[in-house]
Amino acid sequence: MNSRHLLLSTSRWLLSVGPLLLAVGLQQPAQGSDVYFSNFRRIEPQYIAALGDNGATSGNGAQSWGIWRQDPGPRGCNLDRYPQVKANGGVTPSKWKFDAADWWLEEHGLIMEKPTFPLPPGRYLVTGDRETTSVLTIHPKDKAGNQRWELMGGATLYDVTHLACRSARYTPATANNACSPANVRTTGFPVNPGAAMPVVNGCRKQDYVVLIVIGLPTAP
Repeated sequence: MNSRHLLLSTSRWLLSVGPLLLAVGLQQPAQGSDVYFSNFRRIEPQYIAALGDNGATSGNGAQSWGIWRQDPGPRGCNLDRYPQVKANGGVTPSKWKFDAADWWLEEHGLIMEKPTFPLPPGRYLVTGDRETTSVLTIHPKDKAGNQRWELMGGATLYDVTHLACRSARYTPATANNACSPANVRTTGFPVNPGAAMPVVNGCRKQDYVVLIVIGLPTAP
């Protein structure tokens, strides 16, 4: 995740819409729905790692979504520092613990700490830092353990995806612990917006899209 770009671009977005929202009493509708921004309090940006059909407005599988409560970019670790991290027992310069069985990479080649799983049920005001802001609802698990998600006002997952932010999860493909950041080619960064993250020898890869959370409900 490009922390500096994401933080700055999100800040610009908030600054650009802030006066407008205040001027109308925070009554701008979320993507044309009857749910208004006044139902939400603005927060420091948080980031959802999501999976799903880009063109979908709702779906299943939200139990596989996670959230970073703070921007993971500034806490990321350059690939060329991985040997020092390994020698330090997996402790990164930002003091989070690297997990060799489940690690994350962002579009500039920074190793990121894992998001928190699962994303709790509730409502989130989300944006992709483009034209669309919408209300994301994460439903509680059903009896089978599935969680549904839905976006209001006809917004699609693509509409609220931050395209410039790329993130992928890497887990071992075999039992010989061959999945390592040491196997990541250092060329090809930054990854283009919307493009897939690199394949890494010895690893299974899962690309996630990232949604920016800018507000939470003012009341349950």
